[in-house]
Amino acid sequence: MNDFCINHFGGDDLCNSSFESAGIVVLPLCYEKAPSYGKGAGTGALHILEASAQLEFMDEELSVDWSGMKIHTRAPVYPKGDPEQAVREMEAAAAEVIDAGKFLLSLGGDHAISVGPITAASRRFPGIGVLQIDAHLDLRNEWNGSRFNHACVMRRVVDDLGLPVVQVGIRSFSKEEADYVRDKNLKPFYAHEIEEAGENWIRRAVQALPPKIYITIDLDGLDPSVIPGTGTPEPGGLSYRQLLKLLKAAGREKTVVAGDINELAKIEGAQVSEFTAAKIASKLLVYCSGRSLDG
Repeated sequence: MNDFCINHFGGDDLCNSSFESAGIVVLPLCYEKAPSYGKGAGTGALHILEASAQLEFMDEELSVDWSGMKIHTRAPVYPKGDPEQAVREMEAAAAEVIDAGKFLLSLGGDHAISVGPITAASRRFPGIGVLQIDAHLDLRNEWNGSRFNHACVMRRVVDDLGLPVVQVGIRSFSKEEADYVRDKNLKPFYAHEIEEAGENWIRRAVQALPPKIYITIDLDGLDPSVIPGTGTPEPGGLSYRQLLKLLKAAGREKTVVAGDINELAKIEGAQVSEFTAAKIASKLLVYCSGRSLDG
C-alpha cells in the first residue's frame, strides 16, 4: 500500500470533518477474495479516493457546492480471516458509523463488501429495501467455496436478511439464479428491457421499493464504455446518465439510509474508471444523503 497517498474524499481542497461533526462518513473497505475473473478490486477504494481529489465541488445539474457538506473519511479497513469473518468485521465498521446517525458511503472492494453495511443498516432501520445496480444477479448460494463471495451478496440479503430488493441493469446470471428469481418471484430490471422502456422503468423501479432504502452500485452495472475498469465487464449496461437519473429519483422519492460503490479495478495508465466512480460517489451524496449543503 506504500504506492498510495491515502487521502480523504475530495482531497486536500476539501476539509476532512471530524467524525463527531460529520453528517456523512466515507468508509474505504479494501477487500477482495476469490474473484471470478479480473483482479484488482481490493485496492479500488484507494483509487477512488485518489481520483476524488480531482473533482470540482460544484454539481453542474443542481448548481450547488457540495464542499459545504460535512464529510469525514475513515481510515481504510483491511478485513482479515475467512470470508464470513471479513464480512462481520466490515459490518462492525459500518455499524459504528450508522449507529452514530451518520450517512454511510462505503467504497470497495469487491461486491462482498456490501453484506456487512447492508446488515448494519437493516438493524438500524428495520424494513429497508435494497436498490442494486449491477450486471449480475449475485444470487448464487455459494461460489468459490463461500456463501459470502461477491457472487452471493444478494442471496444473503434476500435469504438471510429477508429484505426486499430491486435489481437494475441485469444481463448475466446462471440457471441457479434464474430458478431462484422465479421461485422468489423477484422482478429484476434487465438491461435489454431498460433499453426499450424509455425512462418509465425508473419510476417503476423506485416505486417498487419501501420508503427507506440502501443503494449498492456494482460498477459493472454500467456499460464498459463508461467503466472499463472492473473485474467482470459486461456489454450492454447502463449509461452514466441513466444511472444518475435513477439515483436522483431514488433520492427524491425515498429516504436513502446508506450506500456503497464497489468492484473498481484499476487499469494502469488510465484514469477514466476511478474518476467516473468518484464522480458517481459525489452524485450519490448530493442526490441521496439528505444532508444540508449550507456548511
